[in-house]
Amino acid sequence: MFGLGPDTAAALLVTVGDNPQRLRSESSFAHLCGVAPIPASSGKTNRHRQHRGGDRRANQALHTAIAVRLRYHESARNYAQRRTSEGKSMTEIIRCQKRYLAREVFTALRRDYRALAT
Repeated sequence: MFGLGPDTAAALLVTVGDNPQRLRSESSFAHLCGVAPIPASSGKTNRHRQHRGGDRRANQALHTAIAVRLRYHESARNYAQRRTSEGKSMTEIIRCQKRYLAREVFTALRRDYRALAT
């Protein structure tokens, strides 16, 4: 996966290996990594923030991968530019990108696990 080097992938694999019972779905993986969106709305403001729990090293690994993607990956840059023009802040863009990357990682882990099982 683009943006996941050996160190970031190792941090995510350690998190998965330490908590295999918590990997029921991709949303539980997002909670485990601390990137699940939680409503943080107030009054007329409608927004989300990241779940503060979970493994901080996994969250840092996802953040590093997103920083690399935003710098070097064309589709991530286009996404950030589009969302900025819609009025989103860079913090919100990074939050959305982290959640998307967690979904990609979980799908890849499930695919690899099924390949090993067969």
